[in-house]
Amino acid sequence: MALETKLVLLFAFLLFSVSHTEALKSKITRVQFYMHDIVGGPNPTAVPVAGRTNFTSQDPIAASFGSIFVIDNPLTVSPDPNSTVVGRAQGIYAMSSQQKEFSLLMTLTYGFITGPYNGSTFSVVGRNPVMSEVREMPVVGGTGIFRLARGYCMARTHSMDQMDAIIGYNVTLLHY
Repeated sequence: MALETKLVLLFAFLLFSVSHTEALKSKITRVQFYMHDIVGGPNPTAVPVAGRTNFTSQDPIAASFGSIFVIDNPLTVSPDPNSTVVGRAQGIYAMSSQQKEFSLLMTLTYGFITGPYNGSTFSVVGRNPVMSEVREMPVVGGTGIFRLARGYCMARTHSMDQMDAIIGYNVTLLHY
């Protein structure tokens, strides 16, 4: 076997060993909470900041296409809006579908303000087809306890009233 081939195999083995060792050091954390997305009323937590104003469609999905919201939604331990607030979801979502489906493109950071994850965050960037019963979205990073997080979250609408919604999240995080 040529020296170059041996060196390439040795390098590949070392690279595999390092990545495998790092994966073994990772921790898995599962978190459950409820996000309260309030668009209406006197104290909204999601506000539109851009959108089409000259669109006359009777189809509410098509009419909302291009609308962008900035959010600062409370995260609670139960669907009851008066239950303990454990954090905030902050970021942007945009109405991203022109089709017969109501879909958002989300870039949100979920930050914890109490409990064992106090001061830690994780971020989700992805498509959210909100009318599906369960939506899976990727976790793309994190800070604090969730530093270098990756994983996924499963979102399920608990209740909806007009545009206001309470969404249950089950999150699986792989982190260091």
